[in-house]
Amino acid sequence: MSEETPFQAWIGRARSDEDQVSATAHARFRATLEGYLAPMEEGVATPGFHWCLAPECAPPSALGSDGHPAKGTFLPPVELPRRMWAGGVLDLLEPLRLGEAVQRRTRIDSISRKSGKSGALVFVALYHELFTPRGPVIRERQDIVYREDRRPGQSTDDLTLAVPAEESKRISTFEPDTILLFRYSALTFNSHRIHYDHEYTTRVEGHAGLVVHGPLQATVLLNAATLTGARAPARFAYRGLAPFTVGTRGSVRARPDGADQLAVWMEDNTGRRTMEARASW
Repeated sequence: MSEETPFQAWIGRARSDEDQVSATAHARFRATLEGYLAPMEEGVATPGFHWCLAPECAPPSALGSDGHPAKGTFLPPVELPRRMWAGGVLDLLEPLRLGEAVQRRTRIDSISRKSGKSGALVFVALYHELFTPRGPVIRERQDIVYREDRRPGQSTDDLTLAVPAEESKRISTFEPDTILLFRYSALTFNSHRIHYDHEYTTRVEGHAGLVVHGPLQATVLLNAATLTGARAPARFAYRGLAPFTVGTRGSVRARPDGADQLAVWMEDNTGRRTMEARASW
Protein backbone atom coordinates (compact mmCIF):
# COMPACT_ATOMS: atom_id res chain seq x y z
CA MET A 1 0.00 0.00 0.00
CA SER A 2 1.44 3.39 -1.03
CA GLU A 3 1.23 6.49 1.11
CA GLU A 4 2.05 10.12 0.47
CA THR A 5 5.46 11.16 1.79
CA PRO A 6 6.56 14.47 3.32
CA PHE A 7 8.77 14.98 0.24
CA GLN A 8 6.11 15.85 -2.33
CA ALA A 9 7.74 19.25 -2.95
CA TRP A 10 10.78 17.38 -4.33
CA ILE A 11 8.76 15.87 -7.18
CA GLY A 12 9.62 17.59 -10.44
CA ARG A 13 13.11 18.67 -9.35
CA ALA A 14 15.39 18.42 -12.37
CA ARG A 15 19.04 18.50 -13.30
CA SER A 16 21.14 18.19 -16.43
CA ASP A 17 24.53 16.51 -16.77
CA GLU A 18 26.89 16.18 -19.71
CA ASP A 19 29.50 13.64 -20.76
CA GLN A 20 31.10 12.11 -23.84
CA VAL A 21 30.93 8.54 -25.10
CA SER A 22 34.68 8.08 -24.70
CA ALA A 23 36.28 5.31 -26.76
CA THR A 24 38.79 4.79 -23.94
CA ALA A 25 36.12 4.43 -21.25
CA HIS A 26 34.14 2.13 -23.54
CA ALA A 27 37.20 -0.09 -24.07
CA ARG A 28 37.62 -0.30 -20.27
CA PHE A 29 33.95 -1.19 -19.94
CA ARG A 30 34.27 -4.04 -22.43
CA ALA A 31 37.47 -5.27 -20.75
CA THR A 32 35.76 -5.23 -17.35
CA LEU A 33 32.77 -7.25 -18.54
CA GLU A 34 34.61 -9.57 -20.93
CA GLY A 35 32.56 -12.64 -21.70
CA TYR A 36 29.20 -11.04 -20.85
CA LEU A 37 28.78 -8.50 -23.67
CA ALA A 38 27.29 -8.68 -27.14
CA PRO A 39 29.57 -7.97 -30.13
CA MET A 40 28.98 -4.51 -31.58
CA GLU A 41 29.57 -2.78 -34.89
CA GLU A 42 32.62 -0.54 -34.99
CA GLY A 43 31.87 2.84 -33.44
CA VAL A 44 28.69 1.70 -31.67
CA ALA A 45 28.57 1.63 -27.86
CA THR A 46 27.59 -1.56 -26.05
CA PRO A 47 24.11 -1.71 -24.46
CA GLY A 48 24.38 -0.72 -20.80
CA PHE A 49 27.37 1.58 -21.25
CA HIS A 50 25.10 4.59 -20.63
CA TRP A 51 25.07 3.66 -16.91
CA CYS A 52 28.74 4.65 -16.85
CA LEU A 53 28.06 8.15 -18.19
CA ALA A 54 27.90 11.39 -16.14
CA PRO A 55 28.24 9.84 -12.66
CA GLU A 56 27.64 12.12 -9.69
CA CYS A 57 31.04 13.46 -8.59
CA ALA A 58 30.54 14.18 -4.90
CA PRO A 59 33.66 14.97 -2.83
CA PRO A 60 34.33 12.97 0.37
CA SER A 61 32.77 15.71 2.49
CA ALA A 62 29.46 15.22 0.64
CA LEU A 63 29.21 11.46 1.19
CA GLY A 64 27.03 9.64 3.70
CA SER A 65 28.24 6.85 5.99
CA ASP A 66 27.33 4.25 3.35
CA GLY A 67 29.62 5.87 0.76
CA HIS A 68 26.75 7.23 -1.34
CA PRO A 69 26.36 10.97 -1.93
CA ALA A 70 24.46 12.31 1.07
CA LYS A 71 20.71 12.72 0.72
CA GLY A 72 19.08 16.15 0.66
CA THR A 73 20.98 17.66 -2.28
CA PHE A 74 19.23 16.44 -5.44
CA LEU A 75 17.54 13.37 -3.95
CA PRO A 76 15.17 13.98 -1.01
CA PRO A 77 16.42 13.57 2.59
CA VAL A 78 14.63 10.25 3.18
CA GLU A 79 15.16 9.17 6.78
CA LEU A 80 15.63 5.48 5.94
CA PRO A 81 19.37 4.65 5.78
CA ARG A 82 19.73 1.83 3.25
CA ARG A 83 19.56 2.77 -0.42
CA MET A 84 19.41 0.31 -3.32
CA TRP A 85 18.65 0.13 -7.03
CA ALA A 86 15.17 -1.42 -7.31
CA GLY A 87 14.71 -1.61 -11.08
CA GLY A 88 13.48 0.40 -14.01
CA VAL A 89 12.45 0.52 -17.66
CA LEU A 90 14.72 1.40 -20.60
CA ASP A 91 13.52 2.60 -23.99
CA LEU A 92 16.47 2.23 -26.36
CA LEU A 93 15.63 4.60 -29.21
CA GLU A 94 19.02 4.77 -30.93
CA PRO A 95 22.45 3.30 -30.12
CA LEU A 96 25.07 5.56 -28.59
CA ARG A 97 28.08 6.16 -30.83
CA LEU A 98 31.67 6.52 -29.69
CA GLY A 99 32.89 10.10 -29.55
CA GLU A 100 29.43 11.64 -29.20
CA ALA A 101 28.58 14.31 -26.66
CA VAL A 102 25.72 13.25 -24.39
CA GLN A 103 23.36 15.31 -22.26
CA ARG A 104 21.34 13.51 -19.59
CA ARG A 105 18.28 15.30 -18.26
CA THR A 106 16.92 13.90 -14.99
CA ARG A 107 13.86 14.71 -12.94
CA ILE A 108 12.27 13.23 -9.83
CA ASP A 109 9.08 11.66 -11.15
CA SER A 110 7.43 10.27 -8.01
CA ILE A 111 8.01 9.50 -4.33
CA SER A 112 5.95 6.93 -2.43
CA ARG A 113 6.05 5.17 0.92
CA LYS A 114 5.17 1.50 1.27
CA SER A 115 5.38 -1.28 3.85
CA GLY A 116 7.15 -4.55 3.07
CA LYS A 117 8.28 -7.69 4.86
CA SER A 118 11.44 -5.88 5.91
CA GLY A 119 9.59 -2.80 7.23
CA ALA A 120 9.10 0.71 5.88
CA LEU A 121 10.15 1.45 2.29
CA VAL A 122 10.35 4.68 0.32
CA PHE A 123 10.52 4.49 -3.49
CA VAL A 124 11.90 7.36 -5.54
CA ALA A 125 11.38 7.15 -9.31
CA LEU A 126 13.75 9.12 -11.53
CA TYR A 127 13.09 9.84 -15.21
CA HIS A 128 16.17 10.18 -17.42
CA GLU A 129 16.44 11.29 -21.04
CA LEU A 130 19.74 11.04 -22.90
CA PHE A 131 20.34 13.26 -25.91
CA THR A 132 23.12 13.43 -28.48
CA PRO A 133 23.38 15.87 -31.41
CA ARG A 134 21.22 13.33 -33.29
CA GLY A 135 18.36 13.79 -30.80
CA PRO A 136 16.98 11.56 -28.00
CA VAL A 137 18.65 8.13 -27.78
CA ILE A 138 17.58 6.63 -24.43
CA ARG A 139 14.68 7.17 -22.06
CA GLU A 140 14.71 5.49 -18.67
CA ARG A 141 12.66 5.29 -15.52
CA GLN A 142 14.94 4.33 -12.64
CA ASP A 143 13.53 3.21 -9.28
CA ILE A 144 15.49 3.69 -6.06
CA VAL A 145 14.32 2.11 -2.79
CA TYR A 146 15.20 3.24 0.73
CA ARG A 147 14.89 0.71 3.55
CA GLU A 148 15.19 0.51 7.31
CA ASP A 149 18.35 -0.71 9.01
CA ARG A 150 18.53 -4.48 9.26
CA ARG A 151 17.20 -5.82 12.53
CA PRO A 152 19.30 -8.47 14.39
CA GLY A 153 18.74 -11.88 12.80
CA GLN A 154 16.86 -10.42 9.83
CA SER A 155 17.83 -11.77 6.42
CA THR A 156 18.52 -9.36 3.58
CA ASP A 157 17.28 -11.90 1.05
CA ASP A 158 13.81 -12.25 -0.44
CA LEU A 159 13.46 -15.81 -1.70
CA THR A 160 12.40 -15.93 -5.33
CA LEU A 161 12.32 -19.28 -7.10
CA ALA A 162 13.58 -19.68 -10.63
CA VAL A 163 11.76 -21.23 -13.56
CA PRO A 164 12.86 -24.89 -13.80
CA ALA A 165 15.95 -25.29 -15.96
CA GLU A 166 14.18 -27.42 -18.58
CA GLU A 167 11.84 -24.50 -19.35
CA SER A 168 14.66 -22.06 -20.02
CA LYS A 169 17.98 -21.78 -21.77
CA ARG A 170 21.20 -20.99 -19.95
CA ILE A 171 22.92 -18.11 -21.75
CA SER A 172 26.06 -18.05 -19.62
CA THR A 173 27.46 -18.67 -16.18
CA PHE A 174 27.95 -15.68 -13.89
CA GLU A 175 30.73 -15.79 -11.30
CA PRO A 176 31.63 -12.25 -10.18
CA ASP A 177 34.77 -11.58 -8.17
CA THR A 178 36.20 -8.62 -6.28
CA ILE A 179 38.17 -7.42 -9.31
CA LEU A 180 34.98 -7.15 -11.38
CA LEU A 181 33.26 -5.16 -8.62
CA PHE A 182 36.30 -2.90 -8.15
CA ARG A 183 36.58 -2.13 -11.86
CA TYR A 184 32.87 -1.50 -12.28
CA SER A 185 32.82 0.81 -9.24
CA ALA A 186 35.71 2.73 -10.82
CA LEU A 187 33.93 2.98 -14.19
CA THR A 188 30.78 4.36 -12.56
CA PHE A 189 32.48 6.38 -9.77
CA ASN A 190 30.36 4.38 -7.32
CA SER A 191 31.59 4.51 -3.72
CA HIS A 192 28.73 2.58 -2.10
CA ARG A 193 30.51 0.50 0.52
CA ILE A 194 28.53 -2.71 -0.06
CA HIS A 195 30.61 -3.24 -3.21
CA TYR A 196 34.09 -3.13 -1.62
CA ASP A 197 33.98 -2.94 2.20
CA HIS A 198 33.39 -6.50 3.39
CA GLU A 199 33.18 -5.64 7.10
CA TYR A 200 30.64 -2.87 6.51
CA THR A 201 28.63 -5.01 4.09
CA THR A 202 28.34 -8.00 6.41
CA ARG A 203 28.18 -6.32 9.83
CA VAL A 204 26.17 -3.19 9.09
CA GLU A 205 23.96 -4.10 6.14
CA GLY A 206 23.86 -7.82 6.89
CA HIS A 207 24.72 -9.23 3.49
CA ALA A 208 26.50 -12.55 3.08
CA GLY A 209 29.33 -10.89 1.19
CA LEU A 210 30.16 -8.05 -1.18
CA VAL A 211 27.14 -7.20 -3.33
CA VAL A 212 27.17 -7.07 -7.14
CA HIS A 213 25.96 -3.70 -8.47
CA GLY A 214 22.40 -3.54 -9.76
CA PRO A 215 23.39 -1.86 -13.05
CA LEU A 216 26.16 -4.42 -13.55
CA GLN A 217 23.62 -7.25 -13.34
CA ALA A 218 21.22 -5.31 -15.58
CA THR A 219 24.02 -4.80 -18.13
CA VAL A 220 24.71 -8.54 -18.24
CA LEU A 221 21.00 -9.30 -18.73
CA LEU A 222 20.59 -6.57 -21.37
CA ASN A 223 23.50 -8.00 -23.35
CA ALA A 224 22.16 -11.54 -22.98
CA ALA A 225 18.89 -10.31 -24.51
CA THR A 226 20.83 -8.55 -27.28
CA LEU A 227 22.73 -11.74 -28.07
CA THR A 228 19.57 -13.85 -28.05
CA GLY A 229 17.55 -11.42 -30.16
CA ALA A 230 20.47 -10.61 -32.52
CA ARG A 231 19.98 -6.90 -31.80
CA ALA A 232 19.39 -4.62 -28.84
CA PRO A 233 15.78 -4.65 -27.61
CA ALA A 234 13.58 -1.58 -28.03
CA ARG A 235 12.41 -1.84 -24.42
CA PHE A 236 14.03 -3.47 -21.42
CA ALA A 237 12.19 -3.61 -18.08
CA TYR A 238 14.14 -4.97 -15.11
CA ARG A 239 13.83 -5.32 -11.34
CA GLY A 240 16.11 -6.43 -8.55
CA LEU A 241 14.86 -9.25 -6.37
CA ALA A 242 17.68 -10.22 -4.00
CA PRO A 243 21.39 -9.50 -3.48
CA PHE A 244 23.90 -11.41 -5.61
CA THR A 245 27.05 -11.74 -3.53
CA VAL A 246 30.67 -12.41 -4.47
CA GLY A 247 31.62 -16.03 -3.94
CA THR A 248 28.41 -17.29 -5.51
CA ARG A 249 28.45 -18.91 -8.93
CA GLY A 250 25.24 -18.30 -10.80
CA SER A 251 23.89 -18.22 -14.31
CA VAL A 252 21.97 -16.13 -16.81
CA ARG A 253 18.86 -17.83 -18.16
CA ALA A 254 16.20 -16.89 -20.72
CA ARG A 255 13.01 -18.15 -22.29
CA PRO A 256 10.61 -16.74 -24.91
CA ASP A 257 7.77 -14.74 -23.38
CA GLY A 258 5.33 -14.05 -26.19
CA ALA A 259 5.79 -12.54 -29.63
CA ASP A 260 9.04 -10.57 -29.85
CA GLN A 261 9.55 -10.79 -26.10
CA LEU A 262 12.11 -12.54 -23.94
CA ALA A 263 12.21 -13.17 -20.20
CA VAL A 264 15.79 -13.12 -18.94
CA TRP A 265 17.08 -13.40 -15.40
CA MET A 266 20.06 -13.88 -13.14
CA GLU A 267 20.03 -16.68 -10.60
CA ASP A 268 22.50 -17.78 -7.97
CA ASN A 269 23.71 -21.29 -7.18
CA THR A 270 20.56 -22.03 -5.14
CA GLY A 271 18.27 -21.28 -8.09
CA ARG A 272 17.10 -18.03 -6.53
CA ARG A 273 16.56 -15.11 -8.91
CA THR A 274 18.47 -11.97 -8.02
CA MET A 275 17.33 -9.85 -10.99
CA GLU A 276 14.81 -10.45 -13.73
CA ALA A 277 13.94 -8.56 -16.88
CA ARG A 278 11.67 -8.58 -19.92
CA ALA A 279 13.06 -7.52 -23.28
CA SER A 280 10.85 -6.62 -26.24
CA TRP A 281 11.63 -5.77 -29.87
